[in-house]
Amino acid sequence: MDLSHPCPAGPRLTPAERLCHTTGVVLVASGLVHLVVFAVDGGPWDGPVSWRKPFTFGLSFGLTLMALTWVTSYLRVGARLRSALLVVFAADCVLEVGGITLQAWREVPSHLDVETPFDTAVSLSLAVGGGVLVVLLTVFAVLSFRNRPSGCTGMPLAVRAGFAVLLVALASGAAMIARGVALTRSGHQEAAYHSTAALKPLHGVSLHAVLVLPTLAWLMSRTAWRDRTKERVMYGAVAAYTVAVLAAGTWAVVTY
Repeated sequence: MDLSHPCPAGPRLTPAERLCHTTGVVLVASGLVHLVVFAVDGGPWDGPVSWRKPFTFGLSFGLTLMALTWVTSYLRVGARLRSALLVVFAADCVLEVGGITLQAWREVPSHLDVETPFDTAVSLSLAVGGGVLVVLLTVFAVLSFRNRPSGCTGMPLAVRAGFAVLLVALASGAAMIARGVALTRSGHQEAAYHSTAALKPLHGVSLHAVLVLPTLAWLMSRTAWRDRTKERVMYGAVAAYTVAVLAAGTWAVVTY
């Protein structure tokens, strides 16, 4: 059992960590700017062409990048390897959000669009970038289970559970891409754009467990609760998050 103490703030940020946090802030700001653009310009909220996409992707990728930069500090992994993985992850986040934002301003779909050579190149780059994200996040997940993460009471469980649930997000994202590509290649372009709707709740819910659960552990470290209480709360939170993921997965199966 971990000793009861606050999660340490850690040493000064490394150059790679500063880069990742700065990039995350910029991505979040970009998302919020496009929420304002949506409020001013209007247009549909759903569909393949919408200001919703640069808003939600900017916000989500920015928060995920900052969360991963923080959470991976609890992994028992070499500093150089971690920094290299984080820098590649940050670059990939910029690629994904940049491509989606570019296409939103061009008023064309960002994914599964093969109408022109340029649109095909953007869609392909986003698909390749998605593959890189899957590889990087899977590596972090494996590292979290290979050696017990450090941290205060509840943090090792939070980190491992967060990465385990994140794998569900990666699997659902890969399923959405595979389904959309299959429909596009078979000539059902419009159906491809709408084929991912059933999996979006599952993808969204499972994506942010790696931020929510470690944040809960960090908050509890600031309380005077006993270790046993903190552990029970964390197990309860993991169970609740698991139920939410299962509910979203059931919805996906029923409506797919």
